[in-house]
Amino acid sequence: MEFLGFLFRWSHLLFGIAWIGMLFYFNFVQGGYFKQASAEGLADAKAKLAPSALWWFRWGAMGTFLTGAIMLFTVPSAVSNYIWIGSLFGTLMFLNVWLIIWPNQKIALGMVEGDGPAAGAKALLASRHNVLFSAPMAFCMLASGHGGMGGWAAVDWSATSMIVMLALVAALEANAIVGKQGPLTTVKGVIHSSLALTAVMVLVFNFL
Repeated sequence: MEFLGFLFRWSHLLFGIAWIGMLFYFNFVQGGYFKQASAEGLADAKAKLAPSALWWFRWGAMGTFLTGAIMLFTVPSAVSNYIWIGSLFGTLMFLNVWLIIWPNQKIALGMVEGDGPAAGAKALLASRHNVLFSAPMAFCMLASGHGGMGGWAAVDWSATSMIVMLALVAALEANAIVGKQGPLTTVKGVIHSSLALTAVMVLVFNFL
């Protein structure tokens, strides 16, 4: 069982590297290129590069989610506030990929019919929120295995800290679906916001 648990953790890490790596590529590299590319280069990238990258992106998300869910419910491990909030971040990121980003990217890239600009905006909004969630999610995954961190105590869903975090995450996800980009409009803004959200989470778990 111990070796099986290790295999799931290893697989979870590999899938996660593929997924989050592609997420950062889309937001930090490809988006900027699309704004500067020639018409010919942009058309070629949309026809060949982006669909291939999206394949790795969405199936990396699927693999990360499935291995994480298996570990959470079948592999013996310490369960803490951090692991549950991290799992919530990861689950919402996975759902954003398959229910918002991928369907709208297909329209934006001309793979299916629809309002390309509107679909592209929806996909970008959800994608930027996934970047926002990525730093606190990764923090949770690491903090859950190390004592001495706030949130290490056994889960109490009625605790003030958990209620605050659940409300905060729900509000941010609602914004990912129907809200505004705000500070997430720029690469610098989304990175700073992600780090700030991580800091807020740590403060909530340590002082509420």
